[in-house]
Amino acid sequence: MKLTRRSMLRHGAGAAALGTLAGCLDEPGGGDDSDDGNRTGYAAFFALWDWTTEIAGDAFEFENPVEAGEMGHGWEPDGDIVSRVASTDAFVYLDTPEFSWAQDLAAELEADHDDVAVIDGMAGISSEDLLAFQGADEERTEPDDDHEFDPEEFTPAEFEIIDPRTDEVAAYWHDDHWHGGIPDVPLDGHIALDVHVEDADGRVPPLGEDGAFQIAARLADGAPDGIVEIESHGDHVEFHGEDDGQTLVVFELRDGDDIVFDTSDDDITVSVVEETDDEIDEFYDPHVWVDPVLAQDVIDEITGELAELDPDNVDAFEENAEAYTERVQEVHRQFDALVDDADRNVAVFAGHDSFQYLEARYGFELHTPVGVSPDAAESLEDIGELAAVVEEHGIDTILYDPFEAPDPDEDVPAAVETLIENTGATDYAPLTPAEGTTPAWRDEGYGWVEQMEEINLPSLRTALGVE
Repeated sequence: MKLTRRSMLRHGAGAAALGTLAGCLDEPGGGDDSDDGNRTGYAAFFALWDWTTEIAGDAFEFENPVEAGEMGHGWEPDGDIVSRVASTDAFVYLDTPEFSWAQDLAAELEADHDDVAVIDGMAGISSEDLLAFQGADEERTEPDDDHEFDPEEFTPAEFEIIDPRTDEVAAYWHDDHWHGGIPDVPLDGHIALDVHVEDADGRVPPLGEDGAFQIAARLADGAPDGIVEIESHGDHVEFHGEDDGQTLVVFELRDGDDIVFDTSDDDITVSVVEETDDEIDEFYDPHVWVDPVLAQDVIDEITGELAELDPDNVDAFEENAEAYTERVQEVHRQFDALVDDADRNVAVFAGHDSFQYLEARYGFELHTPVGVSPDAAESLEDIGELAAVVEEHGIDTILYDPFEAPDPDEDVPAAVETLIENTGATDYAPLTPAEGTTPAWRDEGYGWVEQMEEINLPSLRTALGVE
């Protein structure tokens, strides 16, 4: 999909959207060496940091800004992140809305700090290898006309922008920021967008003038005017293209004149263009780093970019990458063997759907209560569906994401305890998307390979019944 929000930031129109990201920006000189003479850089989250460190060897010192115990997705940096990264030589990230703060930072660096190399690992992956977002049900829950929704108590657990041309999710809101984007608006034309809203119990309020709430949109504070005209119709919003360009908007859930909820914490871009593509962009699952095969493509991309940045160390980068890639290939071989030896190809995972690439690659299925969005609330209906899968397949072990527990080294998500109490399952095991590391794994020296070999592979062997 086209990441228009980043494009807007790169050209300055979205500077206000950076908020506190650039709040403490000084005038650092990029390319400074560390005290011991090494070049330095940042990588946006754990997996990228680990790969980049393995490739760089002694030539660079890379830092991961995300603390142990937190996953990279949904993390927000402090106000001096721009100045800290701008004082180094390189920033490695994935150009995907999964990490919107990193997109914003990359755009800021490209606009104002061209002496810092901005390395996009996603550039190494073909669009043909990306999997479409599977977070939205083909048949969404119908509005609950009988329930009385209290505007003062209502908090959306799901807030999705639906493109009615495809009936697919174009963007969704979670944890105070957007994922995905608004389709381009044709100049002198318009697009209409629907909104799907659910509460924590899976209830959908009726929308419209006679519904419980109304959907509306407005220009964000300080956003360019005259680009689009917004028409809010209560159950959908229309954007009419008035001038070629980009602006920022806020979606609202209203109760008459009162705002029940809005997305002002993270404005979303609307682009008006003279010509729109005939093909409608899909919202791709961003979790490419979990797949050992796609991981090799990202590693190749980072290696090539580091070699261009530091030609004197090309041989070292290539040798380091080759040695590390052999370890990643061994992980791939172990996944292949695991599935071949498994008694079943179905498991239950209490967490967000971050393993679609593994499922497609190796031919097993993880039933999850929610889509790709971490921290999305599971409804009782979701838990009930998982329990039915447990009973149908005689599953003994429930898999869970430790980063969705209060303490990733000690606790399990509440959904795991509920399933253990109400089904024949007797055990649980962690499954990590390698977006972050825990304090215990850090102390053990676990990198991406170790998380796969010491955590994921043993857990999947247990869950899938490998003897």
